[in-house]
Amino acid sequence: MNKNRHLKFHYGIRIFLAVSMLLTACGSASNASAPDREVINQVSLLQGLTFGDYNGSVPVSQLKKLGDTGIGTFDALNGELIMLEGTVYRAAHDGSIEIAADDETIPFSNVTFFDADEAIKLSGIDSVNVLKAELDRKVHETGDNRFYMIRAEGTFSSMQVRSELPQTKPYKPLAEVLETDQTFFDYENIKGTVVGLYCPDYMNDLNAVGWHFHFISDDRKSGGHVLDLAADELEVSIDRTDRFSMALPDNEMFNSFDLTIDQSDDIKKVETGEE
Repeated sequence: MNKNRHLKFHYGIRIFLAVSMLLTACGSASNASAPDREVINQVSLLQGLTFGDYNGSVPVSQLKKLGDTGIGTFDALNGELIMLEGTVYRAAHDGSIEIAADDETIPFSNVTFFDADEAIKLSGIDSVNVLKAELDRKVHETGDNRFYMIRAEGTFSSMQVRSELPQTKPYKPLAEVLETDQTFFDYENIKGTVVGLYCPDYMNDLNAVGWHFHFISDDRKSGGHVLDLAADELEVSIDRTDRFSMALPDNEMFNSFDLTIDQSDDIKKVETGEE
């Protein structure tokens, strides 16, 4: 190899290595900034919320970086949160729906980036318990110890939801709030989407196990925490998620709780309205 060809050869290697390193760095930066789409991101513990910690700790703007679909509530327990297709909605105590501002804060929620792993059709759903039983069958087939987020879309012949009045400090436990400050709404032949979260049994000290549903209508005028429902047919998309991440609040109220206390009765009351 002559001198000129030798120089050209090494010059070419240097260019190849420089481009390779640049592409690798760009790929690493891209991967680092890409959101994790296969994780349930939880803000605080449901058990903290039931004790009365309604202090928002994560802004809506940050919640949108953690998922595009999910459920939760707002600072001071100011309504029910439904996240759908990247938009965060509030189902307020008066039954209205509004889009939450980015600077509002969240005391409790569960969100993920929704990628359907399976789609099924359900018929003859005459109560929320029948819907839970049908979904449980799918969970048993796929894995009882995993997390699931679902979207159930259709026309609901009946839909009963609730929301709550915003609270003032000092905050009361959630079960006490629901005795006096929750509002109920009943709808018939309403088209919309139920967003649901399934938590496995081992989550009983961090969240409510089983299914938790929130609803929002297609016209974005009605919604809330689902207490009961009925539908002739539903299109259900299921996202199985195998990772879980939780961000704990840092405030005096949360830090002082005795979270070893059994709250199972209060959680059942909160979730179902049953004593």
